[in-house]
Amino acid sequence: MFATIILVCICVCFIILQVKSRRPRNFPPGPSPLPVFGNILNLSLENPLKDFEKLRKSYGDIYSLFLGSKPAVVISGVKAIKEALVTKASDFSGRPQDMFINDATERKGVILADYGPTWKEHRRFALMTLRNFGLGKNSMEERIHGEIQHVIKTLEKSIGKSLSPRVMFHNAASNIICQVLFGMRYEYDDEFIKVIVNCFTENSKIANGPWAMLYDSVPMIRKLPLPFRKGFKNVKTCQSIGKRLLTEHKKTRIPGKPRDLVDCYLDELDKKEGDASSFSEEQLISYTLDLHFAGTDTTSNTLLTAFLYLMTYPHIQERCQQEIDHVLAGKDRVSFDDRHTMPYVQAVVHEVQRMANTVPLSVFHCTTNDTELMGYSIPKGTLIIINLSSVLSEEGHWKFPHEFNPENFLNDQGEFVKPEAFMPFSTGPRVCLGESLARMELFLIMVTLLRRFKFIWPEDAGEPDYSPVYGVTLTPKPYHMKVQLRATQ
Repeated sequence: MFATIILVCICVCFIILQVKSRRPRNFPPGPSPLPVFGNILNLSLENPLKDFEKLRKSYGDIYSLFLGSKPAVVISGVKAIKEALVTKASDFSGRPQDMFINDATERKGVILADYGPTWKEHRRFALMTLRNFGLGKNSMEERIHGEIQHVIKTLEKSIGKSLSPRVMFHNAASNIICQVLFGMRYEYDDEFIKVIVNCFTENSKIANGPWAMLYDSVPMIRKLPLPFRKGFKNVKTCQSIGKRLLTEHKKTRIPGKPRDLVDCYLDELDKKEGDASSFSEEQLISYTLDLHFAGTDTTSNTLLTAFLYLMTYPHIQERCQQEIDHVLAGKDRVSFDDRHTMPYVQAVVHEVQRMANTVPLSVFHCTTNDTELMGYSIPKGTLIIINLSSVLSEEGHWKFPHEFNPENFLNDQGEFVKPEAFMPFSTGPRVCLGESLARMELFLIMVTLLRRFKFIWPEDAGEPDYSPVYGVTLTPKPYHMKVQLRATQ
């Protein structure tokens, strides 16, 4: 009798799970889900990007999956992504609020905030403050050039030797955004920069890795002491550092005379005291951590990708150097405006971003209303996965979609052109806040270093491996570079 009751309970649970995993009417097609696990077995938990592309070939640019019992829609291709994120932006600009990354960050900050008043208020503040602190102005160039000098010193110590550039590029990118956020930079061996960059790197891998996918798909395991707990610990570590920085800032600030973004936020808090506002010190800590992560990981990984390709395509490196030498003849240093007279270098910088594909699945969206996309009905609250990888290598939009070739960004006259499929920073209202800063950093750092140094793939390094390590951001596998001073500078 007892066994019969147990069997009936199992059957009932199975039927409920099957019903919960049923596609709504006129929902995008996709593979059949399993009870409990949904379509997890259709995806490689280590790196699902190739699986997303296989499913696209089977089901088209819009298809659906189940993460556990939770339906998700994957959107690929320029046409579908632009319709969702630009034409129907208000319907597709939400953020899911019940996933590992949201729980780990306590739903604070600007990147993961849902599409509503809090997000709009904080994004508007970020855009205004970043602009006031020099984005697109000479003051920002000064900060970047100042940090480049520390990179140059690091490289000069390694002339004729082999070095791993990973820590150097991560620290340089971190320091540039730290100057905007906190008004200070850190030496490359400082404990702060080591700890926070390490936390960012680990959480980038965890958040899009197999354990986070299991966390999102099987809620019953969320309290268990499994590897995703490390992500929660890393966030707490970063928040503790953020609180310490905030305390130090409050001791030295002069209200009304901001030195950096933190001071601006505190000034805003003073103005809004007593008002109904989403601004708070807890939000500020998460906010700065968001911006620090976004301004560090993507830029440093793109730089690592850049020099991997420049070393292993020496003819492209040499052509860049010829153009740089010609345009900068008689000048002490490059300015961001010089990009307009360096079409080939511009093409290389953009081709590096295309190949780096740094945030391949963007940051997950969700629908804010019942809506339609290319004839399919998508209910409110549906998880939306934007497959940016698909557009960065989409056939018909690139001359050489599957290989590293700057000609993808040059017309027949050798002029720089940017295809509409180039959207490494995503598009629409949720486009990356730091796009203009990242573009400036990449151009100034790459040109300055290529003008001064020659970068060589070490003879004993074997064949280069271009396949990245998967995470929220794609990271090139560790490599070494040899550095020589150039005769022409």
